[in-house]
Amino acid sequence: MSQENVEILRHVYNAASRGDWDGGLRDAHPDCEARFVAGPQAGTHRGRDEIVAALSDVTAAFDAWIIEPLEFFESGDQTVVIARNRLRPKGTGGEFEYRNGHIWTIRDGTILSLVGYPNPEEALEAAGLSE
Repeated sequence: MSQENVEILRHVYNAASRGDWDGGLRDAHPDCEARFVAGPQAGTHRGRDEIVAALSDVTAAFDAWIIEPLEFFESGDQTVVIARNRLRPKGTGGEFEYRNGHIWTIRDGTILSLVGYPNPEEALEAAGLSE
């Protein structure tokens, strides 16, 4: 597995957990693409600005959204990340947690795309890594 890709993705998740989507995507190609299979921003978003706007819109309803990468799997030029999300909705004092999967395409240190899946199994299957 490319250690460089893992470090790029660790940076993305650390920045995202601080709400710094723009900084998290510093290694993204200007025309990168993010597709979310489900959720409030389901669909395809093109370019860093559009992706940051979509992610910022989703996270605006939360006092905290911590995204922790748990596992990394490599499949060709793609890296699958299984992530734990801990969210605290604004004004509730409560917190909930879920896991999902992301497939990142990175070439020569540049993020080209992200596909977000609502659960880890779907991401692993889409990358050809399911059991």
